[in-house]
Amino acid sequence: MRIDAAVLRELRGIVGADHVRDADGDVAAYARDATPLFSAMPGAVVHPGSAEEVAAVLALATAHGVPVVPRGAGSNLCAATVPLSGGIVLVLTRLDRILEISAEELLAVVQPGVTSAELAGAAAKHGLLYAPDPGSRTVATVGGTIATCAGGLRGLKYGVTRNYVLGLEAVLPTGEIVRTGGRLWKDVAGYDLTRLLTGSEGTLGVITEATVALTPAPETTGTGLAYFATLADAGRAVARVIGSGIVPATLEFLDAKCVAAVEDYAGLGLRLDAGALLLFGDDGAAAPVADHLARMAEICLAEGAMEATVAGAAAESEALLAARRCALPALSRLGSVTILEDASVPRPRIAEMVDRIDALAVRHGLTIATFGHAGDGNLHPTCVVEAGDTDAVERAHHAFADIFRAAMELGGTITGEHGVGAAKLPYLAERLGEDQMALLRRIKAAFDPAGILNPGKLGS
Repeated sequence: MRIDAAVLRELRGIVGADHVRDADGDVAAYARDATPLFSAMPGAVVHPGSAEEVAAVLALATAHGVPVVPRGAGSNLCAATVPLSGGIVLVLTRLDRILEISAEELLAVVQPGVTSAELAGAAAKHGLLYAPDPGSRTVATVGGTIATCAGGLRGLKYGVTRNYVLGLEAVLPTGEIVRTGGRLWKDVAGYDLTRLLTGSEGTLGVITEATVALTPAPETTGTGLAYFATLADAGRAVARVIGSGIVPATLEFLDAKCVAAVEDYAGLGLRLDAGALLLFGDDGAAAPVADHLARMAEICLAEGAMEATVAGAAAESEALLAARRCALPALSRLGSVTILEDASVPRPRIAEMVDRIDALAVRHGLTIATFGHAGDGNLHPTCVVEAGDTDAVERAHHAFADIFRAAMELGGTITGEHGVGAAKLPYLAERLGEDQMALLRRIKAAFDPAGILNPGKLGS
């Protein structure tokens, strides 16, 4: 959608001429996010510097019926920030200040453009932990991770982003600035609008400030590694670990294809004769952590692990965690387009789901490797194809449709942490049912009567 010249003039008057771009060469970088195969050109890119500027932009857009897509760093993996209807891409990265860290109240107040890593680093200086740990934490903004309710490697023990959002300042599409929640850990006055905005993927309001919970930093952390002949064996070990009363800080898996790709990429000395790798870890006081790591290694061996080892030092732990963190860049070397998706199933059905994924890869003639969060049943099937191979791209779309439906058949869902965006919108009604979809649309209409905010996503 092209934007009228008069509207562009008003936008420049609101945020300053230097913070509005409308030439094709200047806006092309915002036609896509980190999700491959999705792209749409915006009419303009606007970088506001305050909540008041965001409010003025949204009020103008509502008055003229111009679509607005809020965006942070664009690291999301569901095409949530692709401007499907053109219009304005509203980039919040200028709002990048940490406003407060309170060790007494165990909270931080930040603007949406602060990255997860920056917030975690600032909290650590006060002996505190910001627990949400998305894989793209060095670039992912706090506002973006709240908008998508991002997860991460610590999700089993610590929960996901929504568990840490105490309050929000948000701008509604009509230009109203609202504050939800606050600094309190317990507050049940009225509907929980903070939770509603968290995970709404920029369809209900634009987050301009967040108050998030922190926890005391753990005394120590430790990691171990186990190899199994099959993922089913690893799955039994996971079930027994959880059943033993241990809630690990880390419980991740890589299938054999991932292990081979990671070893070729990083040369970590991983075994290539295993069918699955299980990474386990814990944090807290030194003695319990050491006990938990030893018990988890013993459980893995008792469940048929080919080998189980515990890192003896922090550097070794980091090396082991690198095996999981570099899974995506390792796989991306196998093709020019890497399609990373997520789906979740009940924990006991992980091995069955991976078998289904492998069978679908064969059926569709594709390379699909799987890694993910064994502790919470969240899997990341990853397909690599060549950009020019339109037939392979089409087959990949069909394969992922089958994968999402397989997850639902096993009692799971189409996304555990990436979000719906545009990538999974075709499957949302199948997951929720028409009654819930109708409710989503009514909620959307209450917040955004003109339908200008991230149209074509979620309940739009």
